[in-house]
Amino acid sequence: MAALLIDIHPGDEVIMPSFTFVSTANAFVLRGARIVFVDIRPDTMNLDERLVESAITSRTKAIVPVHYAGVACEMDAIMEIADRHGLFVVEDAAQAMMSTYKKRIPGTIGHLAAYSFHETKNVTSAGEGGLLIINQERFVERAEIIREKGTNRSQFFRGMVDKYSWVDVGSSYLPSEIQAAYLWGQLEMAEEITRNRIETWNEYYAALSELSVAGRIELPVVPPNCSHNGHMFYFKTRDLDERSALLAHLDSQGVYAVFHYVPLHSAHAGKLFSRFHGEDKFTTRESERLIRLPLYHGISKQDRQRVLAGAKSFYGF
Repeated sequence: MAALLIDIHPGDEVIMPSFTFVSTANAFVLRGARIVFVDIRPDTMNLDERLVESAITSRTKAIVPVHYAGVACEMDAIMEIADRHGLFVVEDAAQAMMSTYKKRIPGTIGHLAAYSFHETKNVTSAGEGGLLIINQERFVERAEIIREKGTNRSQFFRGMVDKYSWVDVGSSYLPSEIQAAYLWGQLEMAEEITRNRIETWNEYYAALSELSVAGRIELPVVPPNCSHNGHMFYFKTRDLDERSALLAHLDSQGVYAVFHYVPLHSAHAGKLFSRFHGEDKFTTRESERLIRLPLYHGISKQDRQRVLAGAKSFYGF
């Protein structure tokens, strides 16, 4: 919907990180855009705001920062660049609900943003689902039409027109009643869900700090101007081989840990629909070191200790 609202056309370019889920790119590729990837910061795994401006061309239409693991990108810098060049900013805030950036909510800073209610997110609609956040009044009326299959059906229900018809492009972006009801219950518990997840995150961080101090792993970084939502807990191993060995060790202990995104520019479709601007200094290297530990609402103390024992035993701690 965001790609439609900012009128992405074939030949437009959209800047984003390669370390993200395919949906971030697909939304714009489906409208004919060419994706321009820039490198990430190794501390937060977010888009490196210092590399964005050099990637801008006469075809650039938008910048898409991805708030990885619920930690916000440096939005002030990104917005300043976008404003100076007349570009749209569409925040991929899929993982960032209940997080903050300088006391602001990720998703409320750019022109448009998206939250995800996929089953893997903190708050879910029991499968697939999402939320479009509109931060400029000019997009509201058209968004309502796009959401309703390109019709003015919502205006009809409000008595603004005597019949509704096809007036624009669109699709069916409506959740079912069952999904909406499930989501409502989750939203009512959003603060409790966040508190519980952060409690687990903090326990993992504290327990693994000795490994970090010993130089065996690298723990996640949360900048002082940000607060996160406990969406995931990851740390970084020495290299890909060590990560593979650690995953196998944890599996032998009955702990299901996983890695995360394979950078999009290295995929088959990535080579067709995108280009990487500048040097891939960190994207591939850091993605190959990252491992995610089990973290979900209601995980028991016993299971948390089991996860930590498995990780620490691998390193002889």
